[in-house]
Amino acid sequence: MSRVVAPTSPSVLSSSAVMAAGTLVSRVTGFLRAGLLAAAIGVSLQAEVFNVANTIPNSLYILVAGGVFNTVLVPQLVRAVKNDPDGGDAYANRIITLGALVLAGVTAVLVLSAPLILHVVVDGSFFTNPDLAPQRESMVDFARWCLPQIFFYGMFVLVGQILNARGRFGPMMWAPIANNIIAIAVIVTYLLAYADEPPAGGYTATQEVVLGLGSTLGIVVQLLILIPYLKATGFSIRPRFDFTGTGLGHTLRLGMWTVGFVIVNQLAFYVMVHRATSGAAEVVNGATAASGFTVYSNAFLLTQVPHSIVTVSLATATMPLVSRLAADGLLHEVGAEMSRTLRMVLAVIVPFGVALLVLGPALATVMFSWGQAAGDTGSLGLTLIAFAPGLVMFSVHYVVLRGYYAVEDTRTPFFIQCVIAAVNIALAIALTLVVQPQLVAPVLALAYGASYAVGALLSIAVLGRRLEGLRLGQLASFVVRVAAAATPAAALAWLAVAGLQAGGLEVASKVDSLVLLVTGGLLGLGAYVVLARALRVGEVTQLVQLVVSRGRRS
Repeated sequence: MSRVVAPTSPSVLSSSAVMAAGTLVSRVTGFLRAGLLAAAIGVSLQAEVFNVANTIPNSLYILVAGGVFNTVLVPQLVRAVKNDPDGGDAYANRIITLGALVLAGVTAVLVLSAPLILHVVVDGSFFTNPDLAPQRESMVDFARWCLPQIFFYGMFVLVGQILNARGRFGPMMWAPIANNIIAIAVIVTYLLAYADEPPAGGYTATQEVVLGLGSTLGIVVQLLILIPYLKATGFSIRPRFDFTGTGLGHTLRLGMWTVGFVIVNQLAFYVMVHRATSGAAEVVNGATAASGFTVYSNAFLLTQVPHSIVTVSLATATMPLVSRLAADGLLHEVGAEMSRTLRMVLAVIVPFGVALLVLGPALATVMFSWGQAAGDTGSLGLTLIAFAPGLVMFSVHYVVLRGYYAVEDTRTPFFIQCVIAAVNIALAIALTLVVQPQLVAPVLALAYGASYAVGALLSIAVLGRRLEGLRLGQLASFVVRVAAAATPAAALAWLAVAGLQAGGLEVASKVDSLVLLVTGGLLGLGAYVVLARALRVGEVTQLVQLVVSRGRRS
């Protein structure tokens, strides 16, 4: 007998709101961190040296274990909590023990392999051009300071997912704020100590310790903050080494396809890093515009704000529900819940994507045109515009993948990700070979968006055949209504921005850009809400009511 699932439940929206609030604060502090870092080391070649080394640990963690930890374990932990006599405690402790052992061993090997890793990831000119030798040496040193983060990233996700499986969603979303605060303190210290000494080649040993060790310390604290919350649920961490006959084999078998998924995804990421660093390396050959990995990653950071606040929060809160429905065999309800979640996501993400087309350059100036990066954000603005389609498509794909994982299908996402990676890699290589260095980051963003457009459509079409409640036609109709509200709103914002620019305001000015951003943003947002309600986009009304009710309670 099938039970009816009500429209997106208040508990899901409430849990999403808690996580969204944490994510919002985390992103605000993350922006402050990124802006200060740009002011300290710029967004060009010198920034590549640190940013690539500091990004590699997270990407390698994802490559080693992130896919299994983030996706496969949640349904398995939910089942253990529901079915095991001890509420899943023994299963969770085995997961923590095994995860810690694997992460510790892998981290040690990777720290020792830092030069080899960089040789694979970054553009070859860092190793063949003698003018880049100081930057290469500093990049290797930074990598050695930062690679221990892999262990702490992994343990943070393990502990956080155990909390999520027990209905405690907030701590995992709020803990990164501590990491950002520590990073901000480290960067401010760096600015105070070295503001008058911008690195012209490599960094000094002291500068490497301040930035590298400081970054790793933030990840350590991010993990430690979760431990008291885990204890508050009644769970105690006790190492367990009895791995056989306990269901871990089933979890690991499910994880094999996810590992393949992650490997393919990271392959595309490393190709992007390789091609992006080629753009930054051209600075030593006389290129004046910055358009490398730092530009790409900063633009990506900005575009991920609505994705993290809305998409990740809703998908994370929905995952335990759809996992329970799938465990009970209620596949139609799984599809219906996935469809509702997608509509909630699209109601917010589509207008954000459209807004980037209008406000991207002003946003880039306000956020990053400071200190060493002042006047060097033109390429960043173009990259934000280029990321707009990718923001929407990636969010859709992200939600749909949770439907596959809820029904324990990790095989299909692997093959879909192969298609995405192939499109991304092919376009990234082809486009970066034919454009000027200052356009490397924007065309990489276009390649990203095109690949996820293919992936999103493919993932919905395939999953919709299995889950009757997930209907592509209904989603397409909903997107048309959202676009009908977002497009005139964006046009109004563009007219306001164009009018202000005609009156003398300039995107190159931080103050002028802030005026453009606030004016265009508020006009566009107001118009979208009014038009969406007129077109009966109920999801927008739900979100507005949730925000208003929480505002009144606070």
